[in-house]
Amino acid sequence: MPLFDTLLYYLDFPFVRYAIVVGVLVSLCSSLLGVTLVLKRYSYIGDGLSHVAFGALAVASVLKLSSNMFIILPVTIAVAILLLCTGKDARVKGDAAIAMVSVSALAIGYLLMNVFSTSANVSGDVCTTLFGSTSILTLKASDVYLCAVLSVAVLVTFVLFYHKIFSITFDEHFAKATGVHAAFFNLLIAVITAVIIVLAMNLVGALLVSALVVFPALSAMRVFKSFFSVTVAAASLSVACSLVGILIAILAGTPVGSTIVAMDIVAFLLCYITSLVRGRS
Repeated sequence: MPLFDTLLYYLDFPFVRYAIVVGVLVSLCSSLLGVTLVLKRYSYIGDGLSHVAFGALAVASVLKLSSNMFIILPVTIAVAILLLCTGKDARVKGDAAIAMVSVSALAIGYLLMNVFSTSANVSGDVCTTLFGSTSILTLKASDVYLCAVLSVAVLVTFVLFYHKIFSITFDEHFAKATGVHAAFFNLLIAVITAVIIVLAMNLVGALLVSALVVFPALSAMRVFKSFFSVTVAAASLSVACSLVGILIAILAGTPVGSTIVAMDIVAFLLCYITSLVRGRS
């Protein structure tokens, strides 16, 4: 089969294998925490933090740092903690705070990239960062190792504290009453969310990160009811959509991030239709 032979040909290239590995790991991590964020009404947090990461990336580019992660990850984690852990007590709350931080970071980042431009193609650099059109296909081995380490840390943390995360997701006040240190686990969720957002930027770009967090969770919720089944289904759907999206993008020459999101949309529609059919029967 010509298509299969073409796929095998591309898989001989290291950057294609790197893209698949990173895509699977990031999709898995983002979908696991996505269920919690959707249920806690923080679906928009991915969008806000991705814009913060974009602004931090612009600052790192201006400072000409050897590794952007030294500034992107700490800044994104700090803002995530600020939004997720102080949201109830802050004067600017919830979606208003996320929107304000999101727009500010995006505007400042774009301004810095234009004023202190070190590239002849600023528009191309911005487009790649925002939409992830080529960044996933330019990963180095060191990027893959870093992503693998952070992804394993996220997965291990989620598995170890699954029951605690479950309890504060559905009833934080009851969890506190039973002795769960809710503040600590909210902090943990904020840090994990920030790490996932930074990793996902290379996969789908800053503007499409929310799709990896929201779509798998919403799709799984159309079909399944329990927290565990929704989490497992969301992870499975997310990994499958990312894998198919990356392969289609490589074979068809389409933007990787947009193709992955398109697969997530198709999966959501299929799950929605399934829920309608089940409801009628």
